[in-house]
Amino acid sequence: MQQYISNPDLKTIKADWAGTPLDKNGRFMNHINQNKIHFRDVLKWQSSKNPDKIAKQNDNFRLVVQQNDAFLNSTQDCIVWLGHASYFMRLNGQTILIDPIFKSPSITMKRLSDLPVAVSKFKNIDYILLSHDHRDHADEASMKILAKQNPNARYLTGLKLDDLLKKWTKSTQIQAAGWYQEFKTDAGLSICYVPSRHWGRRFIADTNVRLWGGFILKTAQKTIYFGGDSGYGGHFKEIGETFDGIDIALLGIGAYKPEWFMHESHTSPADAVRAFDDVKAKTMIPMHYGTFDLSDEALGDPPATLQKLKDEGVLKGDLKFLEIGEVFEL
Repeated sequence: MQQYISNPDLKTIKADWAGTPLDKNGRFMNHINQNKIHFRDVLKWQSSKNPDKIAKQNDNFRLVVQQNDAFLNSTQDCIVWLGHASYFMRLNGQTILIDPIFKSPSITMKRLSDLPVAVSKFKNIDYILLSHDHRDHADEASMKILAKQNPNARYLTGLKLDDLLKKWTKSTQIQAAGWYQEFKTDAGLSICYVPSRHWGRRFIADTNVRLWGGFILKTAQKTIYFGGDSGYGGHFKEIGETFDGIDIALLGIGAYKPEWFMHESHTSPADAVRAFDDVKAKTMIPMHYGTFDLSDEALGDPPATLQKLKDEGVLKGDLKFLEIGEVFEL
């Protein structure tokens, strides 16, 4: 029998929503498109030849970094990319960090782009959001630094990630939501946790113990969709139908090759365009490329492929590539 779970202390905003689904073992599962990758698929990928090997060896792409701390002291609502899936935002005067990761999270995952500001300058942050528990999104060292520098910050995340955050931050201001649940925030800002097609794990035996997802951030002026890590699936259309008038969609385009293996967990540039159409957003800001080498494609492949789709008219709507540290005013 199907099980469902939600946080009874938070509001569910989707009228027909039963809750976030659990499998027969009590672990989280995707609710529309199930992921079917097994350990043998990982072995197949790791043991197969990479057809992009030469292109990857010859690739010299690096993200442009604007050394800039002015946005931290401004009053202008904005979005600032910090690399990978990390963002600083100011919405309705409230400051937000999403999936902050400041250095290399492991010896096998080297950071290839600098931060635009010193880590020590991230102070007086109102909200810190974590989309899921993978180490390139939920970094223990970064969270401990932020907790020390921001003792009054409030943490917003998915179900069961609150235990991880309590351990790292010692904070009592942590909210964990199920999909389509709205966090308790200050007036003038709404933040809702929404589905993605992905999975969770930090260790060997904790697969899908903690929930994964994205965020809808909404003020009276703007609605922003942060897609998190996600393969293409029916949840994008569902989100577009649930939230009218999404202005900006932050969507992943990297870590997508080989597609037979990666497509269930990450959107390719082409799948990101499909997702953008499904959520009916006005502007796409791509992310999840160029900072970490996580897959078979060259670092410069995702933005070049996405730009080609835009030039060919496949991507309808506005496309904005942000440099790291560039201020996108709202």
